[in-house]
Amino acid sequence: MPDPPIVRIDLGSGAPAYAQIVAQIRALLVSGALEPGTRLPTVRQLAVDLGVHHNTVALAYRTLAEEGWLELRRGRGAVVVAREGPRASARAQAEFSQHLEGLLAKAAADGLSSKAIAREFRALGRKLWKGKTS
Repeated sequence: MPDPPIVRIDLGSGAPAYAQIVAQIRALLVSGALEPGTRLPTVRQLAVDLGVHHNTVALAYRTLAEEGWLELRRGRGAVVVAREGPRASARAQAEFSQHLEGLLAKAAADGLSSKAIAREFRALGRKLWKGKTS
């Protein structure tokens, strides 16, 4: 029986499939669930697993490689590499703040309480940083 896909996407979502793949793999990388040396599924295999075009997965892998998370080798696939955490630039901070404000406004508009939002932040923080300090 084949291994389940490392990510799941919602083709009905407004978010592009490649962006969903990038976000989910990035979360696995940040949390340490995918360690350096881990070989990811081939572009074609993940595309078949997710029901998307192989170019969608290739774009996601290239994006993660440009961020320094993956090494892409023709014929050998994508391999997770050790990556030093970059220092956040002022631009990155501003973009994060803008995205977060929009996300929080949407959550509030959908009826989520500030306590529920804070609880989710804490849970996600624990998941992503598992004992890391910064």
